[in-house]
Amino acid sequence: MIYLDNASTSWPKPPEVAAEMTRFLNEDGANPGRASHRMALAASDMLRAVRLKLTRLFDADAPERTILCFNGTDALNIAIKGVLREGDHVVTTQLEHNAVLRPLQAMADRGFIEVTWLPMNADGYVDPDGITRALRPSTRLVAVTHASNVTGLIQPVEAIGQIVRAHDALFLVDAAQTAGVLDISIPVMHIDLLAVPGHKSLLGPTGTGALCVGDRVDPRPWREGGTGGDSSTLTQPTQYPYVLEAGTPNAVGFAGLGAALDVLNPPGTLAHERRLLARLVDGLGELDGGRIMGDPEVSRRVGTISLCFSTMRPDEVGAALDRSFDIAVRAGLHCAPLTHKALGTFPDGTLRVAPGRYTTAEEIDRLIEALREIVGA
Repeated sequence: MIYLDNASTSWPKPPEVAAEMTRFLNEDGANPGRASHRMALAASDMLRAVRLKLTRLFDADAPERTILCFNGTDALNIAIKGVLREGDHVVTTQLEHNAVLRPLQAMADRGFIEVTWLPMNADGYVDPDGITRALRPSTRLVAVTHASNVTGLIQPVEAIGQIVRAHDALFLVDAAQTAGVLDISIPVMHIDLLAVPGHKSLLGPTGTGALCVGDRVDPRPWREGGTGGDSSTLTQPTQYPYVLEAGTPNAVGFAGLGAALDVLNPPGTLAHERRLLARLVDGLGELDGGRIMGDPEVSRRVGTISLCFSTMRPDEVGAALDRSFDIAVRAGLHCAPLTHKALGTFPDGTLRVAPGRYTTAEEIDRLIEALREIVGA
């Protein structure tokens, strides 16, 4: 199988990930923080080590304010539902994933908040000046994706962060497509809440993620329950990280994520993925009716590109690639309906190609040849 769906989840994982998960299950697989025996203590130490690695990777405030989550969606829900109050105004964009769109829309439908959805320009970017114009006295939160999961185009989050900070609002960044390949500095980008999944470019297993919480905000708990560290009170403890981490964590998953973080090479990964995209773009020039969504410049993207063809629907092309050529891509709306409406690709969506750390140039060449056979040259 040629796997080109890394924007959804990275595959294969580094061999260290499975090895550490197996070791953890065999040696330390107890419930962290719930007992004083050595297995539980070893599990707790592992979680603390993962927090520290994530905190250092993103220049976050403190390890205890790096909240371990079940995925990026979980992190975004903790942030959104934890900081918004009745009557608040939110600014977000057409580029957002449903993990942002749906919580905000549900709160807006109840009349709890108001939301402004900013458009992207013709090239696929959010204009920071549009953020400025959309801000109100009641704006509490600005939520922006670091890079579109449809086009792969990197958004100007540092410029947006400066604007949001000057307005004294909170800045939430969805780094689902960038954590692990782009340098992210929370203080430089003026980020208050950074949501990341562990299973994409961080190379960890599914069921892992994190929310880095800045010192300007204290979200209310989205879920409440056992924390292990404080079992005496009937209300959620206020200490970080426990205030936002109710329930047994995915310890074995975080053991794998910790191993993945030890072998990350963000600068090398991004350069490799961009070389592959450039090779793909060059090869697409001969395809009949093929076009790239958004700015075609690969230096402004992470390793993701979306394609459309005038002669076939994306799902037809994707099915043919899978069935006849053993090539895995993703066709459809990619959980980003507003992006596709803005691109004019709704409801069929696009064919998304997302190489990863382990993709080879030869595999991209095989994709190009397969597309020539399916779509025509």
